[in-house]
Amino acid sequence: MFYCYALLAILSFALCGWLLSFATRHYTHVDSMWSLFMAITAYCTAIFVFDLSLRAALVLFAVTVWSLRLSIYLTLRNWGKEDHRYDTIRQNNEPHFWLKSLYIIFAFQAVLAWIISYPLYVAVNSQASLNAWDIFGLSLFAIGFYWEVMADWQLSRFRASPENQHRVLNTGVWRYSRHPNYFGECLVWWGFALIGAATGDPWVWVSPVLMTLLLLKVSGVSLMEQTIHSRRPGYAEYVKNTNAFIPGLPKNH
Repeated sequence: MFYCYALLAILSFALCGWLLSFATRHYTHVDSMWSLFMAITAYCTAIFVFDLSLRAALVLFAVTVWSLRLSIYLTLRNWGKEDHRYDTIRQNNEPHFWLKSLYIIFAFQAVLAWIISYPLYVAVNSQASLNAWDIFGLSLFAIGFYWEVMADWQLSRFRASPENQHRVLNTGVWRYSRHPNYFGECLVWWGFALIGAATGDPWVWVSPVLMTLLLLKVSGVSLMEQTIHSRRPGYAEYVKNTNAFIPGLPKNH
């Protein structure tokens, strides 16, 4: 039941984002809302749990740090500009995109985030004692969070220099993976699933599997690499020497 309340809260937040698009004529802010959708599931569950367990407190802390960091980062990165993906979606769905965007962009991402955040609901709602699954899950979350933060920080510094406009970042964590930020995000959700699995609920595994597929085949690696070759002339060489997703030593080392 609490999980259904979370969906209502997420959809309400998505509706606010849709209304904001009327004023801005932009839709990229839904990216900033994405991680907050997940946090809403955790906090809506926590509101209805009378006595929060240690597991719940740890998960609430982890999802708060992760969601706020990612939302703030994307807000600053996208401030004042529209992502080309949403321009393409707009062009493909005229006329009346202002209305269609409610379900094509905002409601769709809200429901997807709700499904993926299921392990958060399970973990916060649990009263079982901590066990080895929790330790493994929190460790995996920490590793994934590190990779994601480092990747975003290094990429921001790289992009801040005008001389790097058409260059390829191949140092730091980007030396070992072409998409270390997506790899980190993937580990974060496998970590949350492990924590949820500590409660014995088998449905928690839907979340990381779905997130992995999205990152690899839909909105992450696959989509990014469709256009990046035209923007970064040296990317073909980078592809030859660097793993796409799972980090590994460069092939020319």
